[in-house]
Amino acid sequence: MNLHEYQSKQLFADYGIAIPEGRAARSVDEAVSHAKALGGERWVVKAQVYAGGRGKGGGIKLCDDLDQVESASESLLGSQLVTPQTDEKGLPINVLLVEQTSAIARELYLGVLLDRNSERLVFMASTEGGMNIEEVAATQPEKILKATVDPAAGLQAYQCRRLAFGLQLEGEQIRSFTRLLMSLYRLFLDKDASLVEINPLIVTDQGELRALDAKINIDDNALYRHSDLADLHDESQIDKKEQQAAQHDLNYVTLEGNIGCMVNGAGLAMATMDLIKLQGGEPANFLDVGGGTTAERVAEAFKIILSDSNVRAILVNIFGGIVRCDLIAEGIVAALKEVGTDMPVVVRLQGTNVERGREILETCGLDIVSSADLTEAAIQAVAAAQPAE
Repeated sequence: MNLHEYQSKQLFADYGIAIPEGRAARSVDEAVSHAKALGGERWVVKAQVYAGGRGKGGGIKLCDDLDQVESASESLLGSQLVTPQTDEKGLPINVLLVEQTSAIARELYLGVLLDRNSERLVFMASTEGGMNIEEVAATQPEKILKATVDPAAGLQAYQCRRLAFGLQLEGEQIRSFTRLLMSLYRLFLDKDASLVEINPLIVTDQGELRALDAKINIDDNALYRHSDLADLHDESQIDKKEQQAAQHDLNYVTLEGNIGCMVNGAGLAMATMDLIKLQGGEPANFLDVGGGTTAERVAEAFKIILSDSNVRAILVNIFGGIVRCDLIAEGIVAALKEVGTDMPVVVRLQGTNVERGREILETCGLDIVSSADLTEAAIQAVAAAQPAE
C-alpha cells in the first residue's frame, strides 16, 4: 500500500526526521490559508498522487506570492496528473501539500528497500539526488552506494558513516546522517514497510539535512497490524477494477493490451502473459483467481475483465489442483450469461474433473473455444483479438 507524501512526512516527523514545514489542503481556500499560516515569501504547492515524476508532469508549483498559491491550487485540484509513472489518463488530484521553500545547497538520494535475493534490507544512497534513480543505476552504477543490513546485527553505525563519507558529508552532517539512517531503519521495521525513499534528501545552505520528499510503501500482508495506516489508503488513486478485484480476494493489475487473462496462480499467470507476448499479442491484465477459487469468484473475475473496454478476447488458463475444473467452467458460463457478451473466449483447462469441465463449456451454447494445449490456446486468443478486416 502506498502513502501520500504528506502522510509519509508525518511518519518522518514522528521518528525525528527533519522535514520542511507544510500542511495538506483539500481546497483552494485551505491552501491559501495554510500558506499564510506557514509564513515566508515563497511556497511550493505539490499535487498528492500515487506516482513519481510529479515535477515533470507539472504537479509541483513554485509560488512567489499568495495569488500564485491560489492559481496553482485552482489548476491542480480536481484535475488529472499525468507523469512518466502513470498511464495517459493520469491520477486525480484531491489533496495538495503546501510547504515552505528550502534553501538547497545539495541534493542527495536515500532509500531503504528489501532485497529479496539476499533476504536483507539494503540502504541505497547517491550524490545524484532529485534524478530518476533507476536511470542513474543504469548509466552511472558507481554513483549508487549500498549498505546491506544483517537482520541479526541490525544497522551498524560504521555502515552509516561509510555511506556518509561516500556522499561527501562532513563533521556534524555525518552524525546527523547516522541518526537519520537509524530513524529510517526503525520506521521501516516498526511499520512493516517495503520501501522508504527520500528523493531528494537536501543539504541546506546552513549545512542541515532535510527530507524534501518522502515515499513510503507498506507491505499489504502486514496491514492487519497497522489499522491506522490502512485507514490512510486513498482509493481514488487505485484503478476501479483493481478495487473491485480486491473486494473479492482477486489479484488484479491493469495492463495496456487487449487480451484479458484469467489464471490461477501467480507463476502460471506470468507464464501465460509471456506466452501471449511470444505469440505476438498483448495481455490486458494480470489476474490470479487463486488456488482455492470458487465459481462465484470466477464469475466476478470475468465481470472485471469484461469491464475493460480495451479487451478484445479472453484467455482462461486454469490448472485444477485444489480447484475443480468443472467449478471453473460453471463460473465462466454463469458470468458470460449474466454479462451477455459476445467476446471471444478461449479456455484451457487441465487437472481435477477436467473432462466434466470441458463438457460444460462445449454444451453451454456459448461461443467458447476449449483447448487442451496452452500454446494453441494462446495462438487462438491472439488471433481472436485481431481487428476484423
